[in-house]
Amino acid sequence: MRLYVEPMDSVVIDVAADGQVRLENEDWSVPSLQERRAIIYAATNELAALTELLEILDPPAGPHEPTQAVRNTKR
Repeated sequence: MRLYVEPMDSVVIDVAADGQVRLENEDWSVPSLQERRAIIYAATNELAALTELLEILDPPAGPHEPTQAVRNTKR
């Protein structure tokens, strides 16, 4: 994982189940309340951006849309 957290000017590279985070070039630590909020905000924004990207590049096929491109067979 690599999540850039702008307010902290840091990159989160790993998260443990107990809430500790590992920042790039640092050891494991428990983030402060402000750091937790900044990480959550960055992750939420990244998730929204990635969801939008997926919807653009791989849109779900509608009920009347073909799942594959249809060739023009007229000559």
